[in-house]
Amino acid sequence: MEGFFLGRQPILDRNQNLVAFELLFRQEETDEKATVINDLSASANVIINAYCQLGIQNVLGKQRGFINADPDLVMSDIISLLPAKHVVLEIKETALITAEFMQRCNELKQKGYQFALDNIVAMNNKVGQLLPLVSVVKVDVLAVEKKELAEIVAELNRWPVLLLALKVENREQEKYCMQLGFQMFQGYYFARPEVLAVKRADPGKLSLLKLLTLVMGDSDVEEIEKEFKHQPGLSYNLMRMVNSVASGVPQKINSIKHAIMILGRKQLQRWIQLLLYTANQSDDSMSNALMQTAAARGKLMELVATTERPHDKNHQERAFMVGILSLLDVLLGIEMQQIVDKLGIPDDMSQALLARDGRLGQELKLIEANEKGEVVAIQSILTELGFLSLNELADIEIQAIGWANRIGEAVN
Repeated sequence: MEGFFLGRQPILDRNQNLVAFELLFRQEETDEKATVINDLSASANVIINAYCQLGIQNVLGKQRGFINADPDLVMSDIISLLPAKHVVLEIKETALITAEFMQRCNELKQKGYQFALDNIVAMNNKVGQLLPLVSVVKVDVLAVEKKELAEIVAELNRWPVLLLALKVENREQEKYCMQLGFQMFQGYYFARPEVLAVKRADPGKLSLLKLLTLVMGDSDVEEIEKEFKHQPGLSYNLMRMVNSVASGVPQKINSIKHAIMILGRKQLQRWIQLLLYTANQSDDSMSNALMQTAAARGKLMELVATTERPHDKNHQERAFMVGILSLLDVLLGIEMQQIVDKLGIPDDMSQALLARDGRLGQELKLIEANEKGEVVAIQSILTELGFLSLNELADIEIQAIGWANRIGEAVN
């Protein structure tokens, strides 16, 4: 089977709650471009592997998945493998639209499948032909001038469709799309928001940073517990998270001291890192999407490190931390250098976080390229690493995503 990987990009509503993911399917590119298998084969491979063998719940959690559905896929029996209530089929107006295709789409719609119109940059007859089929229209806001965008929105508002702003890359674009009435948003901005120098670090998160320093520095349990008591909400969050996700713990954990004794410091450190993303969410509604990205990053880093050195627990733990901490500058609105200094992070981890250098840095670069769907960069890094194939990366990514989803459900 050809190599593939599966990327996910968050889709958020107007309150920045996570409502869906676009599933980005990519195939291994061959040297001879002409032999690259078509979209149908790529989608079929991913559907069969990711959905049938690994379970759609692991990929999506409670969210829906938007999937590129070219005419060949729509016309094929493969569609029946996809549960209607979990997916939204994306069709492009550039595709060859035949009477048979329209009839097939209408049949699928009768069966409960939803359609989205992808990558709209202008209104035309073809768009008009497809609009009665779809429930979501994705407008490429990066490719359209402000005035034209307002005109497109006015046209689309005559139809009973939800509008999704695609390729939102900065705060200004997001604000304008909000004003125009877009209901959903997608773009790298939401998975990895820009670092805003003016953002004030929230005191609850700074307290957690202090906690993380205590745990990493092997302070007494009493001292750690005392710091938790300054933030009662955090103690509650920690207990809830640990109880719902800690596997193999025979009894309920009901105190910080108990959590440290049962879990050990390494695991406690892990939960504190994750809690940083969920503390005091009221002032930062993007925390949840960011936490999902960070959790999946940490787990994926750990699984990559496990493939590389199956018996080196220390290496795996450091990889997990690098993944989780790599988004902390965005979350706190402070420079990564300050975080590294404050936490007294070891050199190999600092190099990874500050300059993407060294083995851990290279693995972090791989995960970031994977999030963005950069096929060439992914393949180049995999070749340099030399111990992981594209298919293995896809397999462990599904595991990491499943883990991140369970964490997300535990803290919501």
